[in-house]
Amino acid sequence: MQMEIAPAEMADLRQVLADHPRYWGERDLRSLHLSALVREFGPTCLVARAEDGIRGYVLGFTTPTGTGYVHLIATRDDARGSGLGRRLYAEFAAAAQRCGAVRLKAVTSVGNTGSIAFHRGLGFTAETVEDYNGPGQAMVVFRRVLPFDAARP
Repeated sequence: MQMEIAPAEMADLRQVLADHPRYWGERDLRSLHLSALVREFGPTCLVARAEDGIRGYVLGFTTPTGTGYVHLIATRDDARGSGLGRRLYAEFAAAAQRCGAVRLKAVTSVGNTGSIAFHRGLGFTAETVEDYNGPGQAMVVFRRVLPFDAARP
C-alpha cells in the first residue's frame, strides 16, 4: 500500500480525533491534540497518509533553543510493528533540523512501558524526573542528539 508522510492539515487533525481509539486505545488523549500545533508548527507536525486513511502521525515543534520536541506520536492499531513510528520519528527529526534543532526531546508517563521501550530502541536516553508535571507527577524524559539515523539507535 502506498503511503506518504507529509505536513499535517487541520482536516488530518479532525480525522485523527474522530479515529482516536485506533491510535490510543482506551486512553483519552484528545485534549493533547492542540490545533495550534498544526496551525503554527506545520513543518514539524506530520501525518502518514495511505489510501485507507491516516496510519500514523507526529505532532511536535522546534524550540528557540534548538530542541525538536515531540508532543505526540502514534500509529494506528493496524500499523503497529511496521516500522512506521521509527519512520515518523526520522521525518520529524529531519524537519526539526531544518528548523534549527540540534537535539530531540519527548516525555511520557512513568507507567508507559511501550513508549519507554520504543524511545530507548531509537537511541534516546531516558530519565525519570520527579515533579516534572507538578508536585507528585513524575515523568520519563527522553533526550537524543541529532542527527537521527532511523536505521540504528
